[in-house]
Amino acid sequence: MFISALYFRYWGVPTISIETIIIALVSALWIMLPAYIPNSSAAALGGGAPIDGGKNFSDGRRLFGSGKTWRGLTLGIACGVITGAVQMMLASYFMWDFFPVLTMWAVFLLATGALLGDLAKSFFKRRLGKKSGDPWLVADQYDLVAGAFLLTAVFDPQWFFSVMTIPIVIIILIVTPVLHRVTNIIGYFAGVKEVPW
Repeated sequence: MFISALYFRYWGVPTISIETIIIALVSALWIMLPAYIPNSSAAALGGGAPIDGGKNFSDGRRLFGSGKTWRGLTLGIACGVITGAVQMMLASYFMWDFFPVLTMWAVFLLATGALLGDLAKSFFKRRLGKKSGDPWLVADQYDLVAGAFLLTAVFDPQWFFSVMTIPIVIIILIVTPVLHRVTNIIGYFAGVKEVPW
């Protein structure tokens, strides 16, 4: 059972406890792991035929770019789903009832939404004349969150609105840019990414 946010009063003023922050942080990471994994996996395992087939949009620029491939999309989603499945098995085996409950459908939507959000961002980056790898503040950090949130909210609203509490959403918005930067730096030094952002 998911542990709800804990509050205490100090001098009569409602204050968020340290327990609340820790619970929200751990819960946010637990929920979003199937959405965080696909992006890095797609970059590491991608290659092959591009999703846009090398075609240009009406503005003469590529639809998505060569970096967005069918193999990367498929394997990225698969890695996210496998991650979620492992989380579910661990939670069941060790009876971790303090974590938000994941379902395979929600996990699939989170993983798929994350990469679709990245794909949508690439489309708009091309329209702005930005090349693959060019930085785009805010969009680069939150594309996967927007995609994962939107797809899950639309196709599994009951699960989405039961686990995405305000503290958890706030933590996700704070933590995501940090994790994005760290994983990109690691990917750059590992030779997976061409730029460290």
